[in-house]
Amino acid sequence: MNDLSLGISPCPNDTFMFHHLLNKSELPLTNNLNLTIADVEELNQLCLAGKLDMSKVSFHVLGKLREDYCLLNSGSALGRGCGPLIITKDSLKSLEGKTIAVPGINTTAYLLLKCYAPDNIEIKEMIFSDIMPAVQKGEVDAGLIIHESRFTYQNLGLKLVVDLGVWWENLTGLPIPLGGIIASRKLPKQTIIAIDQALKASVQDAMSSTWESDPEMMQFILSNSQEIEPEVLRCHIETYVNQESIRLSSEGISGIEKLFEVAEERGFIPKSSLPLMAPTQ
Repeated sequence: MNDLSLGISPCPNDTFMFHHLLNKSELPLTNNLNLTIADVEELNQLCLAGKLDMSKVSFHVLGKLREDYCLLNSGSALGRGCGPLIITKDSLKSLEGKTIAVPGINTTAYLLLKCYAPDNIEIKEMIFSDIMPAVQKGEVDAGLIIHESRFTYQNLGLKLVVDLGVWWENLTGLPIPLGGIIASRKLPKQTIIAIDQALKASVQDAMSSTWESDPEMMQFILSNSQEIEPEVLRCHIETYVNQESIRLSSEGISGIEKLFEVAEERGFIPKSSLPLMAPTQ
């Protein structure tokens, strides 16, 4: 079997979900995985260039790549109470004309910001871990934060402007889709199914384990994470890894399809007639 390229982010939810697949799986094809661990915006760019067979990406990017990639049934990050936040140093009454730091123009967070905010905002793109310091220093008026930052911004004296997850849930009644694992449509059908099944088992194993007392898993998570505080790690994993991560529900899929519908109407992503989901048999 030819080697397969796989990309995951260093965020605790990804390293948590993939630990068993990458380190303990007996599935033969895991021996053929070329792993890239990189910031999700870098993974977005690699997939836009067609350089990864499978990868974690923002749903914003999947919306652009539906002709080339399908979405695995396992490994997604979506749910309720887990959306990106707009934060500021001082209170803001409006985003009109404000400069907002964003963690990449291909992130789902940025897509949601575009759907929410007025058209005359200014955008400053930067690595997600640099956003809160930039807001603190007054380099930007506000920041769009994701990942572990939602649990730590208050420790830095920053204030919430709006929770885009709450806004989305109030608008649609559906869970907010953030990111998922995609596979190239060029891969053999059975390879896609095998990886999907292996990832499902990996997520289930992780969720049923006492991971905080597993030295190997903790080392894998900590060696890649921006945060090392156990409570922050626990909150991050419990927020972004849930039943939708094991296997997407019909409601979860509806949330993704609704995001694409809204983005298509605004002209942010192209339309596609291909099936969204990877085959299951």
